[in-house]
Amino acid sequence: MKKKKILLIISSVVALLAITTWTYFTLWAPKYRTHLEQSKMTGMRNMDMDNMKDNYKKKNTSDSYICPMHPQIIRNEPGNCPICGMHLVKKEAMTKKIQDTSLTSLLLLPTNSYVISTIPATTLLKNNEKIEINALGYTAYNTTEVGSISSRISGRIEKLYIRYRYQLVKKGQKIMDIYSPELLTAQQNLIFMLKNDPANSSLIEAAKERLLLLGFPKEQLQQIITTKTALLTVSVYSHYSGHIHESSNMDNNNAIPESPSMNEATSLTTQELSLKEGMYVQRGQTVFEVYNPNKIWALLNIFPSDQPFIQIGNKVRIVPESKPDKDFRGSIYFIEPFFRPGSKTLTARINVDNSMLQLPIGSQLRATIFSNSVRAEWLPKEAVLWLGLEYVVFVKKDNGYKAIKVNTGVSYKNLIQITGGITVKDSVAANAQFLMDSESFIKTRNKNSEKQ
Repeated sequence: MKKKKILLIISSVVALLAITTWTYFTLWAPKYRTHLEQSKMTGMRNMDMDNMKDNYKKKNTSDSYICPMHPQIIRNEPGNCPICGMHLVKKEAMTKKIQDTSLTSLLLLPTNSYVISTIPATTLLKNNEKIEINALGYTAYNTTEVGSISSRISGRIEKLYIRYRYQLVKKGQKIMDIYSPELLTAQQNLIFMLKNDPANSSLIEAAKERLLLLGFPKEQLQQIITTKTALLTVSVYSHYSGHIHESSNMDNNNAIPESPSMNEATSLTTQELSLKEGMYVQRGQTVFEVYNPNKIWALLNIFPSDQPFIQIGNKVRIVPESKPDKDFRGSIYFIEPFFRPGSKTLTARINVDNSMLQLPIGSQLRATIFSNSVRAEWLPKEAVLWLGLEYVVFVKKDNGYKAIKVNTGVSYKNLIQITGGITVKDSVAANAQFLMDSESFIKTRNKNSEKQ
């Protein structure tokens, strides 16, 4: 009986152990393994976060050093970059939040056409600007002071007293002697009346008047009356003082040839006259022109961009380059309404009294034109960006800048006039060039074009 009881107890214990073992591995062991794995993963994640925080602190600590060309190279002590060999620079700690960080690089958000930047802003400045414009120019003959020497009769040049172009002549100086059959006949008629009918005063006076109208000098006329002898030639005198020039309206037979090119054997300033002794002139033909060197023009070149500021009557300060210590004042009396051939500038004229200055014709000049004050709304030129077809400015909107099309007027020095697009309440970027890169050519169109 005792053996049976012992076997029954042993079998019961074995059965209990089997049931317990089956229950453990079937129900409790999987849950326990899952819990251990989760705990282990959580611990690893915590360790990774700690490592990331440590790395972040190391990277942003004031004792970290980075390469300017390769920012991924970070060291805890000074040294050289292993890639490019540059010296590592100290990196400042980054402790501010991202919304408070000053972005040194430009960020363009194409979704709303904004440019994020912290560059300074400016506004429209409304005031009067005293415009002073610098211009270059030169001296030239005053064509209103030109006198002409013409032939009142047809004849042949017997004697020419002018030998070269630009020769200085005085008023009353003899220019040439002309033989004229017509004039000789008129002299003979007067002499005949004086010898055969001296009492016929009316005919004698008519003969004298005819000679005077033909350009016969009074001195020579008195000589004929006294000597009762005809003169073969009549003298032509200058009624003006100045530089002699050949007239450009010579006929085909006596046409003046074009000036030769400058070379070693030819001087344009002392070139001989094409009009020679023995040539014939026609009645009313202008053979010479006399330019007054004491009454000249200062011709200033005006660029089209400066034209709106310049008006007739503006005062001018002129400094000759040949005599920089003798500057003088004048005023604009005429602005030529056309571009001269080969030039893209307008020409302003100033009358100059050259009797004391004695400036050579063609002298280079530097001038300052004092224009009237202009009242307008101005922006610095750096704040306005030219996109090829239109001007834009970057207007500050919330935390960024947005490109806005503007209408411009005149520009002066570092200022440009704004006539539309923004108001004085708008703040614009002080330097639009900093907000321009390959992505910053923002297409701006006005409302009319958008509706189309």
